[in-house]
Amino acid sequence: MIAKIPKPGKSFGGCVAYNLLKPDAEILYADGIRTDNIKHTIADFNMQRKLNPGLGQAVGHIALSWSPNDEDKLSDEVMTGIALEYLQKMKIDNTQVLLVRHQDKVHPHVHIIYNRVNYEGKTISDNFQRQKSAKICKALTLKYGFYLAQDKKQVNRQQLKGADQVKYELHDKIKAVSKGVTTMEELKRELAKQGLGMLFKYKSGTTEVQGISFSEGKYKFKGSEIDRSLSYGKLSSQLVEQAQQKEALAQQHSLADQLREIVSREQSKVPSQGTPQLQPAFETPIPLPVIVPEPEEPNWRRKKKGQGEDESKSRGIRR
Repeated sequence: MIAKIPKPGKSFGGCVAYNLLKPDAEILYADGIRTDNIKHTIADFNMQRKLNPGLGQAVGHIALSWSPNDEDKLSDEVMTGIALEYLQKMKIDNTQVLLVRHQDKVHPHVHIIYNRVNYEGKTISDNFQRQKSAKICKALTLKYGFYLAQDKKQVNRQQLKGADQVKYELHDKIKAVSKGVTTMEELKRELAKQGLGMLFKYKSGTTEVQGISFSEGKYKFKGSEIDRSLSYGKLSSQLVEQAQQKEALAQQHSLADQLREIVSREQSKVPSQGTPQLQPAFETPIPLPVIVPEPEEPNWRRKKKGQGEDESKSRGIRR
């Protein structure tokens, strides 16, 4: 759950028309005004602002939004109850209020229009509204179990405007730049190149840094207000860790260079002799064994009985 709070406006006519004339607009709640037609609604708001004619910007407008994950939890009754609880915690009470639900976005949301001139003609202050609202939204999110984004990457940047938009832009730029530096001085210098300011808050009468803030244009935020990781303490720890990692990496590179130099120096001591010649494995030749051939079998063999006689007859020899 988050709240978008634009600057107070001057025209109830424009604000009411924008919210009620949308095709999907649904009035959830009204206090101190008629809702039978848009002209009556605008007239009632303007009638009350006359109780304090010196307040030019009498139009209060807040949009409460939830994650699409909370759609099933947000019936009209639940959304109305939470919006009224939010207003009570914001000290926006005793005045005219109009709640209008829209269906034109993926995420559930309701618009709150209220008169900054209350029923007694007093002004409802808008000092520090955004800071107070952020704490209240988080408390209500936890109380009712709504979806809580784990980091700012899941926030839809296109839906943000004004101070909220600048805050998230600062977050993204500071996180990107801080990854490449190792000291606060480097960080300040690199941010300045992008038109961003960085200021330290010192302990009274000392040079001890107590906090850090960042600025862009007319907007200025404490580091912890942008994100907890951008508080002075956590940002300092991050830079110290990055400096240590950088030093360790430099030492590794130095050692590798030294080893390469040693190897190169040793190789240079060996004279070049062209193509290497194969060397015998042993200095003394090993005698080969003498192989003696087996005697051949004699041509003559003992003749079997009758064999020689037959051969003689065949040759015409008689004994």
